[in-house]
Amino acid sequence: MKGFHRIALGLVLAGFAASPALARDPSGVYKRPNGDQVRVWVADGMLYCRIESGKRPGFEMCHGMAPQGEAWFGKHMKHPSMPGFMTFNGTVTSDQKTLKIKGCAMGNAMCDAEVWNKIG
Repeated sequence: MKGFHRIALGLVLAGFAASPALARDPSGVYKRPNGDQVRVWVADGMLYCRIESGKRPGFEMCHGMAPQGEAWFGKHMKHPSMPGFMTFNGTVTSDQKTLKIKGCAMGNAMCDAEVWNKIG
């Protein structure tokens, strides 16, 4: 019977180890390289980010990005220096201190990325 319990425990632990990592909640205030301050939050399981102060306060850069694995993905990302009708495929990853945001147009032919530092 001891052997059965060890096997069962081993299978349970293996299941936890094999579970995919989940995108972390990066909520907070970040500073972009240009000095803009951006609020990032999760609502109803989706990621959003909006410039709070800087050149375009109120501009929403991330709109309803969904978690997939360790990152957030979305097709409605906008860049504040581009016309408002343009949207990009976006990816957001983060750790405790930084957030990396990447947007691509025309598939992955034209991409740009920034690293934001968490300030609050």
